[in-house]
Amino acid sequence: MPIYALGDRVPSIHPTAFVHPEAVIIGSVTIGAESSIWPTAVLRGDTSFIEVGDRTSIQDGTVIHCTSELPTRIGNDCVVGHNAHLEGCTVEDHCLIGSGSVVLHKVIVRTRSLVGASALVPNGTEVPTGAMALGVPCKIKHDAVADGAFQYAVDMYVARGHEYRATLRRLDY
Repeated sequence: MPIYALGDRVPSIHPTAFVHPEAVIIGSVTIGAESSIWPTAVLRGDTSFIEVGDRTSIQDGTVIHCTSELPTRIGNDCVVGHNAHLEGCTVEDHCLIGSGSVVLHKVIVRTRSLVGASALVPNGTEVPTGAMALGVPCKIKHDAVADGAFQYAVDMYVARGHEYRATLRRLDY
């Protein structure tokens, strides 16, 4: 799998995490226990850093970047959907970031919140605890997410990461 140091910036990947061989990890990137990084995801910690917490899934095609002033932090027990783009933002614990969404600079997605599929969360937006951010640009729907709403998906991807770590093998014909 392509995992790269960039100068003195070296990724730190917990031994129980699963990083698919087609994902790319560059520079100052930390990936927590039992997290999973899926095919064609790119995490590029070149000018600041990226943190992915424990039991968090970064789906296929997602791009996570940072800026020289703004790290990107994703908490524990999160699911980041396919083809999302996160840059210079903070996603707290127990969140779902929908497929195809864009979460930009200085955004804070508070605990137990959801960013809807294809939503655009503009610079400086705060998505409150338990809220949904839906649309382009997003509108906030308060008190819309129940406790534990995403736990099934988190548990499923933790189990899937374990399965892939144990049984994935490349077949070239």
